[in-house]
Amino acid sequence: MKLNMIACAVGALVVSGTAAAELSANIGATSNYVWRGVTQTDDAAAVSGGLDYAHEAGFYAGTWASNVDFGDDTTAEVDVYGGFANELSNGLGYDVGLIYYWYPGGDDINFTEIQGSLSFGPVSGGVNYIVDSEVDDSSSTNETFIDGDIYYYLSASFEVAPTWTVGGTVGYFDFDDDGKEGIDTSYAHYQLDIGKSVGEFGDFTFTVSSADGGSGDSSTKVFVSWPKTFD
Repeated sequence: MKLNMIACAVGALVVSGTAAAELSANIGATSNYVWRGVTQTDDAAAVSGGLDYAHEAGFYAGTWASNVDFGDDTTAEVDVYGGFANELSNGLGYDVGLIYYWYPGGDDINFTEIQGSLSFGPVSGGVNYIVDSEVDDSSSTNETFIDGDIYYYLSASFEVAPTWTVGGTVGYFDFDDDGKEGIDTSYAHYQLDIGKSVGEFGDFTFTVSSADGGSGDSSTKVFVSWPKTFD
């Protein structure tokens, strides 16, 4: 349920092989924490923050936290992640890593994903695969994730004017539960982001996000996000 880092989706760290090793911090706020088309805060606002370490060889690690609201005792999400990212001489970038999603106070809903992505110019795509979930397969519902669930996505982002960007994402969450006892939870996810950089004050992003079918939200989500990184 990690936010996408361009829009408080404060998310995947991409490291160039020519960059120096560094430690950075980030803070963010959003009018609605939406992850893969589904609100994580019952359509309410969220604040977040994190720390990242990136080595010039391509290794990175970090942690990120936000408030959440699932209608139970779960009020926070803490992500811990690490991996390796780099860019080849032909401009093709790659990123492989592991993300652990921890929900303090939650009822055994923590899980781990393996993620891999490729990028070239303004276009990127990837796969996230759940490999370790505390949820029992036999008792899972549309609200939980189990081993074998997969999220696929394709994104693109373009600078349309100085300090302005427009981007889009198409994704599909394929749940392993589908087909069991008539369960149909898989859904498609669509998102449009319009970003404005304000220099040392960070970035603002206006987002329209929707999910179609299965356990995705039936309504379209419109929200504004602000992340800032401190090197």
